[in-house]
Amino acid sequence: MPNKYFKPHEAFDLNPHPYDVGILTGLKSGYEDNLFIKKLFTLPEQEYPAFYQYHLIYYLGKEPQGEQEFFTFVWRIVLRRINFIDHKNPFNSSHALDMEILEKLFHFQKYLRSIDRWNTQKTLPEIIADQHEEIRKQESEIVRLKEELKKATLLEKDSYINIRADRAHTLYDIIHQLQKVKLPDGFELLYPADQIIWRRMICKFFREDNKEINFNTIHRYFPTDEKNLGSKYKEIDQKDKLFKINPAKKRS
Repeated sequence: MPNKYFKPHEAFDLNPHPYDVGILTGLKSGYEDNLFIKKLFTLPEQEYPAFYQYHLIYYLGKEPQGEQEFFTFVWRIVLRRINFIDHKNPFNSSHALDMEILEKLFHFQKYLRSIDRWNTQKTLPEIIADQHEEIRKQESEIVRLKEELKKATLLEKDSYINIRADRAHTLYDIIHQLQKVKLPDGFELLYPADQIIWRRMICKFFREDNKEINFNTIHRYFPTDEKNLGSKYKEIDQKDKLFKINPAKKRS
């Protein structure tokens, strides 16, 4: 079967890409696995990802949906070579070289494991065990998050400023005044993006006589469209305007 997985070294190309697989006369059919491994041996470990991706891109150019097939083909090549060396006589004259080759194959196999999205090298019991472990971790994380949510909810429940009964409008008047306060340079102290922010702040951080303040009810005191107030806008009654914010006297 002609090679289809690896980018071949074109015959008599004197300036091939360093990752091309083959020899000067090209890539002979049936030898692509050996020449792929041979090329791998010449590369430092940090180039393994680039080497793999180089040939994967070449293959996907012909088989756009073939990523898993390509991975499986490369995985089998490496596994066969590891098994071959493992079964060699350890007392043969090439044993030292075999151990060096085996070490490089293990490193490349480690890289392949890191990108294996199909559990190619795992048995069914291993896959099931991994799934159970993942479920256990997720369940532990859910328990932890529930505890954090519970603590946050309890904290949120008691984290508010209580206003005396029937005095919420006095607070609204103070907030209105704060919006008009100017610094010595003539510019306002506060720049709310929208009046709705004051409503959110009041409802989130204040209670009136320990009771929640209705977000929609206070809309008429902090209308979104200040230019067209209309009948929905409600002025603070004079009886609730108990304080007046004035600039401090300049100190000498």
